[in-house]
Amino acid sequence: MTEAWEAAVEAQIRGAVQRGEFDDLPGMGKPIPGRGTPYDESWWIKSFLEREALPSDLLLPTPLQLRRRVEQVPDEVRDLPTEQAVRDFVGQLNAQIVAWLRNPDGPRVAVRPVNADEVVRRWRAEHAPPGLPTPKTDRATVVAPRRPRRAWWLPWRRRLR
Repeated sequence: MTEAWEAAVEAQIRGAVQRGEFDDLPGMGKPIPGRGTPYDESWWIKSFLEREALPSDLLLPTPLQLRRRVEQVPDEVRDLPTEQAVRDFVGQLNAQIVAWLRNPDGPRVAVRPVNADEVVRRWRAEHAPPGLPTPKTDRATVVAPRRPRRAWWLPWRRRLR
């Protein structure tokens, strides 16, 4: 039974070749892509990313994606029109970071929320008119100095100040 079926299929293929139905097919005469290269288990992922023009960052685990986004914040906020838009962008990124910190998955990578005031200060410095001086804040004036703590295990000694 299978021999009769194979013979019928072969007869149809032979007839199609004689009629010229396989002539001018797309890719005719071109080598098969990937032939002669070693086997790669993730060939289909790589071909999908290439075909759809997607960034390879999508393959990274969540904490590494967040760290990469934190590194790219200055470039991403550079073209935003207002300070409020910059704060909204940083707020959305910080919300994603906090959500990951509450329920971490993947490798343990240190990811901290972005300081919105620092990003806005840099954004203002880049968008300031050329003739005006940019306000610079000194970290020592913003953060009050800490008072030294007394050691809890030496309550009987007085600290010299």
